[in-house]
Amino acid sequence: MKKLNIYFTAGIPELENTAEIIQLIQDSGAEMIEIGMPYSDPVADGPVIQQAHELALKNGMTIEKLFSQLKSIRNEIKIPLILMGYINPVLRFGFEEFCAACSESGVSGLIIPDLPPIEFEKNYQKVLAKYHLNFTFLVTPETSDERILYLDSLSSGFLYAVSSSSTTGNDQAVLKNEEYLSRLASLTLKNPVMIGFGIKSKEDFENVTEKADGGIIGTAFVNILLQNRDWKIKAIDFIHSIKA
Repeated sequence: MKKLNIYFTAGIPELENTAEIIQLIQDSGAEMIEIGMPYSDPVADGPVIQQAHELALKNGMTIEKLFSQLKSIRNEIKIPLILMGYINPVLRFGFEEFCAACSESGVSGLIIPDLPPIEFEKNYQKVLAKYHLNFTFLVTPETSDERILYLDSLSSGFLYAVSSSSTTGNDQAVLKNEEYLSRLASLTLKNPVMIGFGIKSKEDFENVTEKADGGIIGTAFVNILLQNRDWKIKAIDFIHSIKA
């Protein structure tokens, strides 16, 4: 079975919706949840997720607030929770303090795309291991086989394969990059491969996961939260449509 990982930004549509959305995603059948930590300069994200970051910050979302929300539902959530964000707010919080808080609030892993692997190996890998946290690196169609193997060796949990060289939610994303997906499948990797960026439907999900272990849906889900008053029903229907 291919795993579905749903991303959303913490603190939208309202500040206190985070726990409810996590519960909804789990109950609708997704296997993993990625929670975006709002940041004022989310350079790798497209306009929809940038808008979500802006709204979340306006709503008053902070890392401290997110940890308290996660602690409140820790015992109800049985699927992996991964925090995704940028390194600056994490360093401001204090890296070890951040990892300790992740551990206390039921987080199982981190994705920090702007943390260079060399820095990770030198300064952060041991801290993550101390708190039993996974760390996932991203690869793209331009990443060489040698570097994919290196990033896979540093990663734990899964390897995040960006479907195309674009920002999140880009309509021009080349989803079915056969050569790239075949290349990934041919490598002996220690981690499962999850494909992300540009997946909007069951058809997209099935296409990209033919040769991968699962798919990550972000922008399409965040759009539902931003644009619909009845987002709960639409969010459940959307996840069911992918899992059907």
